[in-house]
Amino acid sequence: MIINSVKLSNFRNHSNYFLQCTDNTSLILGKNGSGKTSVLEAIYILTQGKSFRATDHDIIKRGADFYRAEIAYNNGESSTVTYDGSVKTFIVMNKKTRRLPAKNKYPVILFQPSDLNLIDHAPSRRRTYFDRIFSQFDSSYASALSRYDKAIRQRNELLKSDIISPDSVFSWNIMLSKYGADLYNMRQQFIQEINSYITDTYRSIASNEDSVKVLYQTSVPSPDESKYLNILEANFEKDHYLGHTSFGVHHDDYVFNFNNAHADGSASRGESRSLILALKFIEANLIYIKSGKRPIILLDDVFSELDPVRRKCLVKNFQDNQVIITSVEDIANIQNDQ
Repeated sequence: MIINSVKLSNFRNHSNYFLQCTDNTSLILGKNGSGKTSVLEAIYILTQGKSFRATDHDIIKRGADFYRAEIAYNNGESSTVTYDGSVKTFIVMNKKTRRLPAKNKYPVILFQPSDLNLIDHAPSRRRTYFDRIFSQFDSSYASALSRYDKAIRQRNELLKSDIISPDSVFSWNIMLSKYGADLYNMRQQFIQEINSYITDTYRSIASNEDSVKVLYQTSVPSPDESKYLNILEANFEKDHYLGHTSFGVHHDDYVFNFNNAHADGSASRGESRSLILALKFIEANLIYIKSGKRPIILLDDVFSELDPVRRKCLVKNFQDNQVIITSVEDIANIQNDQ
């Protein structure tokens, strides 16, 4: 699937905006604060069904009462999303729906400057990052994650009540046990797949013999639903006192290992960036292997953050994908300045 054009109305600071894309690489130039990232955000909503950075109400241009974004593909298909301040509606090939159907989603790789600091980010940031990746690997992961998150919110809300009994949270414990075990299994599987590629991919970028690995860290002892349930029930009094669920896969973390040591503290800035690039390339490759679709690549002002060697790797590895780049200056000028 290749994007032909993107059209925005009252989207962030864009009253009206139109982007004509090319089959290969499209460049969105503009000063900081001019709304370049907003265009990528619209593409993400129209291909994934939700924003990667805000609620719908935050997206409406100040003073307006709705937003609209439309994407047209080169095969004649199109998708539109509108939000009137209360209801979001997708229109896919003239059919209205409140959510973007799974069959109409299309994989994208989003690369932001903050991703380059993923290694030393907070665990919650890494969880969000990998959740986004895994959801594109397998739609059942996205479904399990959505249901798990709903159960956590509901259980935590009940735990804040002054008067509550174990029976009050039992149904949510059951949901957390089932979907927590599912997420545990899928995370283990996907991390193993990533690790089967990551050292070789990293070495192709860094041109050295270093070894890298992603470690999945969890407090969950096993993917057994009954054991998961037993721990939740045993923690009831503590959780009631704390006002939140202290055990579960929502506390998981992903640690980057560099030559058998934590990359945070042992890897240099350049080595860390090569590791993140390797992860992005693997993400795109695994999506293609699993779905047969080459993901659309959204590069949000990251080109200027990379040195010439890593920029060359970026261009080479994504040469078979449609790439949409935002930048404060022409990519050719960045290249020529080096």
